[in-house]
Amino acid sequence: MSIHPLLKKSLIQGPVLKIISGITNVDPNRVAAVVRAADQGGATFVDIAAQPALVHLTRQLTQLPICVSAVKPQQLAAAVDAGADWVEIGNFDAFYAQGRRFEADEVLELTRQTRALLPSICLSVTVPHILEFSEQVHLAEQLVESGADMIQTEGGTTSHPIHSGTLGLIEKAAPTLASAYEISRAVSVPILCASGLSNVTIPMAIAVGAAGVGVGSAINRLNSEVAMVAAVRSLVESMKQGQLTPSFRG
Repeated sequence: MSIHPLLKKSLIQGPVLKIISGITNVDPNRVAAVVRAADQGGATFVDIAAQPALVHLTRQLTQLPICVSAVKPQQLAAAVDAGADWVEIGNFDAFYAQGRRFEADEVLELTRQTRALLPSICLSVTVPHILEFSEQVHLAEQLVESGADMIQTEGGTTSHPIHSGTLGLIEKAAPTLASAYEISRAVSVPILCASGLSNVTIPMAIAVGAAGVGVGSAINRLNSEVAMVAAVRSLVESMKQGQLTPSFRG
């Protein structure tokens, strides 16, 4: 696997926390606030939109490994040239409200194109939750065969909790938790469980087989940087509760 050395070390030591500023968030001030919160709050790495200018900005603010997200291989390659440590095809949640769907064939082709452009970079790929579970598992297997080093799950933005409080948080996370459970039993690469997670459900993600979690809106929608830092620290503490079942050791 071509996993970044610092990220691999973190995966071996225990679950990792990725803070996502947002694939459509290209506001330098907002990105900077999220990155600083991730750094000060104790996150393992950050995930930003694949723009060279944002990579340069982020590099000035933190020594954490930088992941960049896009749905166009050329954008990922440009961000790597600017200094990004690894790449993510996905964070598709931002596109569903626009009516944009990502089917298995397209995701697989994007993966192949990206691996051809970036043969040695760490590559993570999101499996669309709009697919049936059996299709998600099959796609994950194909993605690994095509060069994916990590798989990310999703599902929170289109889930519809019917309860409030803790039960509602669990309902919101159910799709991505279920995907992480199914996929982690089919492939040997690390699974990042993302989308719709909270401090309530992060330990569940680790328990079902995720090697780490990705959290975006719970942080990047906050208006206060102080609140962002506090929220990241709360997620870090929550993640420790799931360390009794580590899922990656190689």
